[in-house]
Amino acid sequence: MRRLTLASLAALVLAVGPGAPVWAFTCPVVIRQAEELIKKAESGKVSPDTKPLIDEAKKQLAEAKAHHEKAKTKRDHGDAVRKAKVAAAFAEEAVTLQAQ
Repeated sequence: MRRLTLASLAALVLAVGPGAPVWAFTCPVVIRQAEELIKKAESGKVSPDTKPLIDEAKKQLAEAKAHHEKAKTKRDHGDAVRKAKVAAAFAEEAVTLQAQ
């Protein structure tokens, strides 16, 4: 039992420890998620309420891609991730409104 606890703790430390610096380089994953949400929003019933949300999501996604392509520092990658998450949030809001 003690070995299992120590092994679990060691795995947790290894998983969490180096995870912070890697977070800044997850741009492609977050950008891909935003793209999928935008596609989902576009495939639903686009209304006057959801159209501006989808347009803003596309704008934020384009900015995220630009930040990622021009990134030179971890902060630049962080900006790309933030923009992609904002894009995903706008797309998700559009999907939610379509379901109502």
